[in-house]
Amino acid sequence: MRAVLTLYFISFFHWDENLSTAVYHAFSALCYFTPVIGAIMADSWLGKYKTIIYLSIVYVVGHLIKSVGAIPSLGNQAVHVVLSMVGLFLIALGTGGIKPCVSAFGGDQFEEEHTSERSKFFSVFYLSINAGSLISTFVTPVLRGDVKCFGEDCYALAFGVPAALMVLALVVFIAGSGLYRKTPPQGNVLLEVCKCIGFAIKNRLKNRSRQIPKRDHWLDWASEQYSKQLIAEVKMVTRVLFLFLPLPMFWALFDQQGSRWTLQATKMNADFGIYVLQPDQMQFLNPLLILVFIPIFDLGLYPLISMCKFNFTPIRKMATGMILAGMAFGLAAIVEVKINETDMPQLVPKESLIQVLNLAKNPVQVTIQDQNLFQQPVEAFQNPDEYSHLILNGEQQSLRFILQHQGSSLAFNYTVKEKSVYSLIVFEAEGSLSSRLITDLEAKPENGLAAVRFINGLSQDVNLTIDSKQFTPVQRNYGVSGYSLVERDTYDNGKCITETGEFTLDLGLLDFGASYTVVITNVSGGAVQTWKSEDIKANNVHMAWQLPQYLLISAGEVMFSITGLAFSYSQSPASMKSVLQAGWLLTVAVGNTLVLVVAQAAPMAQWAEFVLFTVLLFAVCIIFSIMGYFYVSVDPEDLEEKEEKRETPSRGNMISLVTQKTKL
Repeated sequence: MRAVLTLYFISFFHWDENLSTAVYHAFSALCYFTPVIGAIMADSWLGKYKTIIYLSIVYVVGHLIKSVGAIPSLGNQAVHVVLSMVGLFLIALGTGGIKPCVSAFGGDQFEEEHTSERSKFFSVFYLSINAGSLISTFVTPVLRGDVKCFGEDCYALAFGVPAALMVLALVVFIAGSGLYRKTPPQGNVLLEVCKCIGFAIKNRLKNRSRQIPKRDHWLDWASEQYSKQLIAEVKMVTRVLFLFLPLPMFWALFDQQGSRWTLQATKMNADFGIYVLQPDQMQFLNPLLILVFIPIFDLGLYPLISMCKFNFTPIRKMATGMILAGMAFGLAAIVEVKINETDMPQLVPKESLIQVLNLAKNPVQVTIQDQNLFQQPVEAFQNPDEYSHLILNGEQQSLRFILQHQGSSLAFNYTVKEKSVYSLIVFEAEGSLSSRLITDLEAKPENGLAAVRFINGLSQDVNLTIDSKQFTPVQRNYGVSGYSLVERDTYDNGKCITETGEFTLDLGLLDFGASYTVVITNVSGGAVQTWKSEDIKANNVHMAWQLPQYLLISAGEVMFSITGLAFSYSQSPASMKSVLQAGWLLTVAVGNTLVLVVAQAAPMAQWAEFVLFTVLLFAVCIIFSIMGYFYVSVDPEDLEEKEEKRETPSRGNMISLVTQKTKL
């Protein structure tokens, strides 16, 4: 569902890119805050099985509301926004709530001695997640873009299919109820840890007097209420959680695949020859590359590095993953700069843009009052290379246009407004030269669409139809239609209906992100003769140029995420695994919150934002590396034994007893 979410905000709600990005990452952050709620519900109240069922129902209801909110004919935009936001909130509560329960409930089905079977289950579980992600990120954009409903992209279907599949999954899960081992709730260790830390801080603040003896560690101030074992375990956890502090910056970059990188893909050429890719389909590369990279890294790269006698510690792997993600955003910035080369020039106050379309039979010399433009005559039906800049003396100005044609000179006055884009069309009407100043698009069409308008050079009105889109009748003698947005395609079977009959209209290729002016010049041989001007250049940077950044960030994820989880688990006692899982998920939530803040608080050019995130991640990587350099890896069992030795009383000649752990 999330694969199409950013484009849904932009094309369905018509929000700008920054607001769409902010809401997308707010939703993503919420999806990673709510697992804490799900874990508390499962461990303290309902148990994992009931939590999965109840929150899956919430999950399904959220999807259904989201699908209904995407039906264009249902109410106004306010209704759509309210329904969508309610749906997203319920989805976040559902997906986050079951996130910590599903894998743990699967693990509960195995006895302690079945470690190899449990390991196989988790491998299949992780494979299933990535296979589902791979299929869905490829298919959901097809449901959105290739299927049309209500006359536009079918977002209702794109959201409805996941809802239906989630209902099916829930039915299958409930059907196996009699086969499951359901462990009752045993209390939530996360709450105990939070209470222990809170009590330690509170007790320390109450006992600030210098006369009170100091304690070795600030958590020792909780010893009046909590056991020594719990305090020792919390100490181990806080050491790892402190190491988690820099990690959100990685997720701030990683999760922009679904927002900023998808928006970047909308401004690129998606034609791969045999298949035209939807911009939101590029995200399927990440799960695909993850499935490819994991065996390559585990069976090839890491053993090779080990053979070279290099100590590639988990901290170093995670730092390398950060560097790779930063490099991916550096590449994204370079791609963005190349994309901007085909953009319209930035409009500034007291300035406008203009081009001349000469539809007469001979060259025309155009002179504009107080402007030094168009030094050479404009040839008949000459396709302009680019727009020229008009400098004005205020918000608007009346300018005199002088046209010289075959020895005669004609003058026309037009009012030009600042920060606008114009075409001056010059044509012959009733044996004399005439002109018209028309307004053009100020920016590229969004989402890779093409924009097209028509100028009717015939002496009779015309009705035009392209790919089932019907234009309003275009007036005779150089009447101008409005713009219409169409999918990128070759349009060779349009219709042009005049007073004398119906004719075929061949427009050729209308390419990604381009804007066209099509002039109907003549009718002959059962077809309409046209001339096409490309006013805004098509997207000429191919989407394949995103592949290197996806390769880098996916390799970074394998090194950072998988290694980080394994490392944090190895550094905590068995009873504290769920606390570290919650801490890890919260780093993802905080990372998404960082993107939200940057998108709303400091809007800037997109390439500059990519560079900013690259610099920030490199800086954080240095901090993390320094923290990792001073971090001493421990075995939780060894640490527990040391704690027990330290706590054993020794008075006078009493023999100090040391508790020994026997491994069976």
